[in-house]
This record gives sequence, structure tokens and C-alpha cells, in this order.
Amino acid sequence: MKSRILKIARLPAMLDEQLHARYTVIDAAEDGRDLSPATADIRALVANGESTVRRELIARLPALEVIVVFGVGYDGVDVAAARERGISVTHTPDVLTDDVADFAMTLLLGIARNTRVADRFARSGAWVDGPFPFTRKVSGARLGIIGLGRIGSAIARRAAGFEMTIAYTGRQPQDVAWPYYPSVLELATAVDFLVVAVGGGASTHHLVDAEVLAALGKEGYLINVGRGSVVDEAALAQALAEGRLAGAALDVFENEPRPHPGLLELDNVLLAPHSASGTWSTRRAMSNLVLANLAAWAEGTPLPTPVPD
Repeated sequence: MKSRILKIARLPAMLDEQLHARYTVIDAAEDGRDLSPATADIRALVANGESTVRRELIARLPALEVIVVFGVGYDGVDVAAARERGISVTHTPDVLTDDVADFAMTLLLGIARNTRVADRFARSGAWVDGPFPFTRKVSGARLGIIGLGRIGSAIARRAAGFEMTIAYTGRQPQDVAWPYYPSVLELATAVDFLVVAVGGGASTHHLVDAEVLAALGKEGYLINVGRGSVVDEAALAQALAEGRLAGAALDVFENEPRPHPGLLELDNVLLAPHSASGTWSTRRAMSNLVLANLAAWAEGTPLPTPVPD
């Protein structure tokens, strides 16, 4: 008999097919409103990086042993509540680092050179009336990174190829050649481009607020490939609309899948639908890690990628 697992999130078709082939999959809402007494014996739960797995849901699954997250981020999971019950939590780190770092540079270059507006300009016929307005040079500019983890470090290495001057902030200095700033505010004051590459949660909520945006200034750019909750989106929309910030490029948002309405009509904003890791090869690798974590749980062997302590 196949083990029964609970799935509370949308997953790629390639992963869904494998899950259904190997397990009996029960779909449910992440708030648990449609759970029945028949799910009381569920021992494994599968979510994605945007899922919310609250203490209340965990409490409704008395037999739960493992929460498997499709994604590197797991800030929506109440890890403390899980650990109180001895429930393991896994995620899919490393395999998406290159894609997210590549996409961070894509967004940075795209907003600096205003490629979205340039595409519309070329298609519309406006070009016949004169050249496209000048944009911002990237090579040699000053880059600040919030969060020098796997992804932040990979972004820094790519930026070095553009001869950018690199600095960073985080919980503590690291053994790297790039200068460290003890606060986001100090970092924002010193750079032209500020990239968010840090996870979500209470400790980073609105880390980039109106004061940080003011420090970045009217010639500064914000790029976010971390978590939407890190940026005060209302303050960002206002700063962009009033010309107090040159531009922003965002792959993540506070209220996904609904970006702040104040961002939608602005030409100095480049938006992407949380797709930085969305290549076939990376999503396949992430899917394989989910399956490997589930298989290890079922076999009672060490989990390949538990979340850090």
C-alpha cells in the first residue's frame, strides 16, 4: 500500500506526476479548512516556498512526521511548532542558486537599461520620431547586497564580472574581500544598486523601508529576489511614483500573486512573477530533492536537505 501524503500547494506537473505514482496524494488548502478526520494519520506534508504552514495546521495532523518544502525559502512554515513535535522540515537549497543569481542580474540590467520600455518603444513605432532616452550604465557601478548567503554570494560573483564595486550587509561579517556594512541603511547610503537576497520572517520584515529607500536616493535602484516581505511595498511604490527612487525590479511581493497596485502602471518598475528559479533544469532538480527527502523519510534514513538549525 502506498503511503498517504498531504499536498497543500501547487507544484510543477513533473513533480505532481511522480508524487501520484509513488504515494497516495491528498490535496488540501493550507489553512486546513477542508481536512477530514480521515487525514489524522497523515505522516508527510508537501508544501512550496510560498506556503503557510501554521501551528494550527500542524496541530490538526497528530501523526505528522515530516514537512517537505519545494523551494529554498521556508519562512511560511512554523518550524518552532514542528520541532516541538519532533517533526522534520526539509527544503531544496543549492540547486536553484545559479538561476536566482542569474535572474537577479537580469533584473538589474533590465531596469538599469529600461528594457521593458525600450521593447514597447521599438514595437509601437515611436522610434521613427526620435531615439530612445538614455539609460543607466551598470559596469563599474556600486552594488550592495542584503544577505550574503548562497544566492547573495553568487550574485556578487556575477557582478564582479561587470566590474561593479561590491559591498554587503547581514547578520555578521563574513570572510570575504568585500566590505561589510552593519546596517541596511548604511549600505543603502553607499551604493547605486541595492539587491535583496535575504529570506523572509519577522527578523527581516520591512527591512527595506521608507528610510532605506530615501538613503538609496533618486538615482538608486532596488532589486528584490529574496522575499516580498523584506520590502515595504507601499513605501516603494510611493518613492517610485514621486521620483525619489530611480527604479525597482522585483521578482517577489508582499501579497503574491498580487503586486501592490501602485507599482503596476509605473515605467520605472520591472516586475516578474516569482520566476527566478523557473527553468526546466532547476525545477527538475528541486523536484528530485523533494522526492529524495520523501524517500529518505519513508525509508527511515537521514534526510538529504533538512532546514538549518
